[in-house]
Amino acid sequence: MNHHTVLFELGCEELPPKSLKKLRDALLAETIKGLNDAGLKFSSTEAYAAPRRLALKIVDVESAQADSQKRFDGPAVQAAFDAEGKPTKALEGFMRGQGITADQVKTFQAGKVEKVCYYKDIQGQSLDTLLPQILQNALDRLPIAKRMRSATSRTEFVRPVKWVVLLKDDQIIDATIQDHQTGNVTYGHRFHAPQAITLNHANDYLTALEQAHVIADFATRQNLIQTQVKALADEVNATAIVPADLLDEVTALVEYPVALRATFEERYLAVPQEALITTMQDNQKYFCLINAEGKLQPYFITVSNIASKDPAQIIEGNEKVVRPRLSDAEFFFLQDQKQPLASRKDKLANMVFQAQLGTLWDKSERIAKLAENLSQITGANVADAQKAALLAKCDLTSELVGEFPELQGIAGTYYARIEGENNEVAQALGEQYLPKFAGDVLPQTKTGTTLALADRLDTLVGIFGINQPPTGSKDPFALRRSAIGILRLIIENQLNVTIEQLVNFALQGYGDVIKDHDKTRTEATAFLEGRYRAKYEDQGVAVDVLQAVQALSPNSPLDFDQRVNAVNHFRTLPEAAALAAANKRVANILAKEAAPTGDVVESKLVEDAEKALYAELQAITPVVQPLLQAHQYTEALSKLATLRTTIDAFFDSVMVMADDAELKANRLRLLAQLRELFIAVADISVLQS
Repeated sequence: MNHHTVLFELGCEELPPKSLKKLRDALLAETIKGLNDAGLKFSSTEAYAAPRRLALKIVDVESAQADSQKRFDGPAVQAAFDAEGKPTKALEGFMRGQGITADQVKTFQAGKVEKVCYYKDIQGQSLDTLLPQILQNALDRLPIAKRMRSATSRTEFVRPVKWVVLLKDDQIIDATIQDHQTGNVTYGHRFHAPQAITLNHANDYLTALEQAHVIADFATRQNLIQTQVKALADEVNATAIVPADLLDEVTALVEYPVALRATFEERYLAVPQEALITTMQDNQKYFCLINAEGKLQPYFITVSNIASKDPAQIIEGNEKVVRPRLSDAEFFFLQDQKQPLASRKDKLANMVFQAQLGTLWDKSERIAKLAENLSQITGANVADAQKAALLAKCDLTSELVGEFPELQGIAGTYYARIEGENNEVAQALGEQYLPKFAGDVLPQTKTGTTLALADRLDTLVGIFGINQPPTGSKDPFALRRSAIGILRLIIENQLNVTIEQLVNFALQGYGDVIKDHDKTRTEATAFLEGRYRAKYEDQGVAVDVLQAVQALSPNSPLDFDQRVNAVNHFRTLPEAAALAAANKRVANILAKEAAPTGDVVESKLVEDAEKALYAELQAITPVVQPLLQAHQYTEALSKLATLRTTIDAFFDSVMVMADDAELKANRLRLLAQLRELFIAVADISVLQS
C-alpha cells in the first residue's frame, strides 16, 4: 500500500487570538480520532496556526483503508436446516436478505449455540474519499462558542473562510470543505505578500509561507517573539514580564513578529507599577520591563506584525497610544490621595457586603475584633492588627481600584505608606488577599497573616451563619478556595490553634446577627475539616494516608499536617506494608474481642514470641511517648517500624484466641498495648499495600 504526505489548510479572516491555540489543538485531536476510526494508519502529524489560518500535515498516511470482512449473523444452525439437512424458511429468508446462495453460508459458535453467518468482503475506501469528510467532521466539532455564517453560505464557522488547501503529496484531493473547493493555492502575509502562492507539494508549506512573511508554526513564532523580546530587554539591562497567556495572545495576533522597544515618561513611575503593568498588558498587549529589584522601567515592548522600513514611526505611534492610559492611572492615583484612607469608612458604611451580614464597614469592625483575638496566636502586634483591619477595605472606594479591581489591597498599601503608616500595617493591606490561588505565596508579615485569616474566617462563618453554604455548583464567596487558604495560613505558619477556636473567635464578632451559634460552629468546622482532602490531593498525598489520619479526627490543622507527613514518610519504609497488614489484623481481633482492662501480666506470657514482643514494647514505649507528646510523629513511627520482625514472629507462632481464658486475655491486652502505640499517630491499618 502506498503512503503519502497530506497538507490541509483552512484560510480565514483573522481568528480570535485567545482561542487560536485551542482551535489548533482541537482540530488536530479530532482529525487524529477520525483517521483512527477510519483505520487509516499514519506515522506522525503536525498542526499549525497563525492569525489567518489553521493547518495540518499528516505524514506517511495510507492511500486507502485495508480490505476487511464483515460477519452478518443468521439463525441458529438447528433452526436453519430441517431433518434432511435442507435450508428452512428461516435460512432462505437470511440468504435472500443478504443476496447470497447456500454455498456462501458459513457457521460460527455463539456461546453454546452454533449459528449460520455470511462473511462479506468489504473493499477499503480511498484516502481521497475519506479525508474530506474526516476534516469536515473535525471542523464541525471545534470548540467554538459562537459560530457565524458569511455571505449566502449556510455553513458556519468562527470566522469567514477564504480558501482551502488539500494536497496529497503534489496532487489536489478534490473536495468541498466549508463550502469551498479545495485547491493548492494559499496566501502570504496580508501586507508583505498578499498575492496567491501555488504549493507544488505538501512538504513545501512552511518554506513557501516563510518566504511570504508568514511563520505558520505557532511554537516557532512564539520562540521568535521570546528571543526578540529578551534581546531588547537585555539592551537596557532589564527583564521582560512575559505572562504565558499574554505571550499566547500576542503570538496569535501576528503572522510575522517584529518586536520593538518603546519608552514612556519617567514621571509615570510614581504611579503604583501594578496599575501601569495591568493597563499595558491588558489593553495594549505590551511586555513590560523591570530591573533586578523588580521595579518597573520606563520601557515597554510591542510586537508588530510588519517589518517596517521606518520602525520609529511604529514606536512613536505606540508611545502616543499608551500615554493616555498611563495618564488615566496617574490621575486616579493623585485624586485618591486627596482623601485619607481612614476617612473612607463613611463610603464603606454605604456598601453592602452581604444583605444579612451588613456593610463593608460592619465587616471591617468585625475583622478588627477578630484580628485582636488572632494576634495572640499569630504573634502580631495587636495595635497594628486592629489598625490594618480598619483600613483593610478602604481602598475599595478608591478611583484606582474602581478602574483596576485587581489592585484591591495593593492600592491600600501604597496609600498607607504615603500616609506614613508603618510597614506591618501598610504591607498587610495587600497581603490580606493572599493566597489568591492554589500554590500562591502567603503573607510575609504577622499582621498580614492575621488579616488574611480574619477576613476569610469572617466571611466563611457569616455565610454558614445565614445558612447559605456552598452547593454543588454555587460558591459565590469562593469558600472552598478560602478554606484551603485558611488551612495553609495555619499550617505553613506553624500556628497552634484548633479549627473550633478559630470559628468561635469569628462567632464572637457576629453576636446575635447569627441566630444559631451551635449549628454554625458545627457546620463551619466540618466544612473546614472537609477541605483537607482537596488540599492534600493537590499535593499528591494518597487518599488512604488521609483516611489513616482522619480516623483520629485531629482538631488542629497543624497537628493534622504533622501526622500526614509522618504517615507519608512511613509509607516509604520497607516495613510499612507488613506493619499495616499486622495492624489491620490486630484491629479486626480487637473489634471482635475487646481486650480486658489492666496491664499485661508478664508471668502469664508462655511463648518466646509473645515474651519478645512484650519486652520490645516495654523498651520502646518510654522512647516513643516523649516523641508523641512533642508531636514528632515521623520519628515515632520510624521507631515503631523496628517492631516489624517481632510482630511477624508473634503472629506466626502465637495463638491469640487460646482455649485458656487467662492466656487469651493476656494476649489481647498485649495486642491492645501494641495498637495503642500505633493509633497514637494514625490508624495505619487502613493503608493500602
